[in-house]
Amino acid sequence: MNIVLHGVAIGGGIAIGRAHLISRSMDDVAHYTLDEEEVPAEVARFDEAIRATRKELETLWGSIPENAPAELGAFLSLHIMLLGDVTISREPRELIETQHCNAEWALKLQCDALVSQFDAIEEGYLRERKHDVLQVVERIFNNLDGHTPQLPSPDDLVEDAILVAHDLSPADMVYFKESNFAAFITDVGGATSHTAILGRSLDLPSVIALHHSRELIREEELVIVDGQQGVVIIDPDEVVLAEYRRRLRAWRDARRKLSQIRKSSALTLDGTPIELLANIELPDDVDGGKLLGAVGVGLFRSEFLFLGRDTLPTEDEQYEAYRAVLTAMKDKPVTIRTMDLGADKNPRWLNHGSAENPALGLTGIRLCLAEPLMFRVQLRALLRASVHGKLRILFPMLNSLGELRQSIAQLDYAREELSDEGIAYADVEVGAMIEIPSAALVAGSLLKYVDFLSIGTNDLIQYTLAIDRNDDAVSHLYDPVHPAVLKLILHTIKTGAKGGVPVSVCGEMAGDPRLTRLLLGMGLRKFSMHPASLLAVKQRVLTTHLDAVAPIVARMLRTEDPDRIADLLEQLNRDDESS
Repeated sequence: MNIVLHGVAIGGGIAIGRAHLISRSMDDVAHYTLDEEEVPAEVARFDEAIRATRKELETLWGSIPENAPAELGAFLSLHIMLLGDVTISREPRELIETQHCNAEWALKLQCDALVSQFDAIEEGYLRERKHDVLQVVERIFNNLDGHTPQLPSPDDLVEDAILVAHDLSPADMVYFKESNFAAFITDVGGATSHTAILGRSLDLPSVIALHHSRELIREEELVIVDGQQGVVIIDPDEVVLAEYRRRLRAWRDARRKLSQIRKSSALTLDGTPIELLANIELPDDVDGGKLLGAVGVGLFRSEFLFLGRDTLPTEDEQYEAYRAVLTAMKDKPVTIRTMDLGADKNPRWLNHGSAENPALGLTGIRLCLAEPLMFRVQLRALLRASVHGKLRILFPMLNSLGELRQSIAQLDYAREELSDEGIAYADVEVGAMIEIPSAALVAGSLLKYVDFLSIGTNDLIQYTLAIDRNDDAVSHLYDPVHPAVLKLILHTIKTGAKGGVPVSVCGEMAGDPRLTRLLLGMGLRKFSMHPASLLAVKQRVLTTHLDAVAPIVARMLRTEDPDRIADLLEQLNRDDESS
């Protein structure tokens, strides 16, 4: 019998294996009342659980394998920091003391309150941070109960084991890093959750947000995980199994071929050079060979330096982070986007209250211009770091020429301050991010002031189609090839070409091989993406002849019929017609 589940596709590839269920739940927490004299001992028991949890996390942090993704250390550090937050480590103590309840119940009450606060946040990335809180709280529960986590020993896992969990934390990933499990699936999580980020970094077949997989899958049941399509098949019949075994062989063959092109130049069949760059979030992302042959960093999301901390990072802290990336990349270009914060994406140290519609509120460059002193600290740090490499500064969420002029004025002001103080800085290129339809439509007026344009397709699609892609209820309407989206991208690329200003795409579209030929046919020559997507996109570039794709792309851009666009996209990706 085939039971098919659909979720969010995270990791490429296919896995066929036996389910290994990970069982942890905070359901059915006992609640009992304490006598007055029992309260101190209960508080002490809670404190001991906090200490034990901290020791566990610190031990795991210290045992991160050298070849582990950089995100693991960062996420474990975040969990250690969350554990030290008063909302987790202190407020349950107060509940025990005031309500005379047991520690488990106090922790559950506090956890429920925190989850409710996260659920009220509209911005998807921050909303998904509730899973980090839940993962930390679960560890405290385990230590309160005196139970070790109900995880299988890595030695017990066989190579085809498929982890099935309600959620997986970064600590769980460290636990399993040295084992050979084939894939993982979870019931919760979103496209920007830490589970998803780690899944992409590990490059494992993985599907998340399946909702009921743990209820439907039994231990050691045969399961197929299709991380490309976001599909999980439970107990497949022989016909389905044979088809997926064929697909798995084809996928493995393709992977072997991809590794052979790592050092190849990204040239189309007609000899046109294409720049493939990497998106990063933390300085450690550039360590080792993690960028898989990228010719530079096309997008460093600097806002990650500002999140998950109690204070604004100092100018020196920011300078060190930017210097580290520029030094590591040597003479290759590094595009650093100024902090894209604001509205309900407020760090704890930034108090701008809540907005009726945060996505349309004080965010991106609007926040930077509203907080010029904070903005200038970042610009000074960037300029100071510019002497260590080839820096390009990118302003996010621009809406108009006026905002661009104000941003450049702040940059000039920072230059003057450094000059007056005798601090060195180098010439930097300045770019505008095109992620709001109005910016795309007036791109021509921006060209006089910038050295490059970068299209952020994730927000451009969201704002053009009025769809929150993190909202399960409408995520099926999120359409990268909607004719309105394509027209805005094409207009931006053409406008840049006419004005002699290079244009890149740094959103998810750039890393989707199905859309590579479409973007090439629209005139795009610079792609910036998650490093895990680089080789697949390079392979598509190497097998594309621009003359072959041009007429198909032209037909796609002339039609507004979604079915016709889908048919043409399929035709575009047939190697025999495009190479």
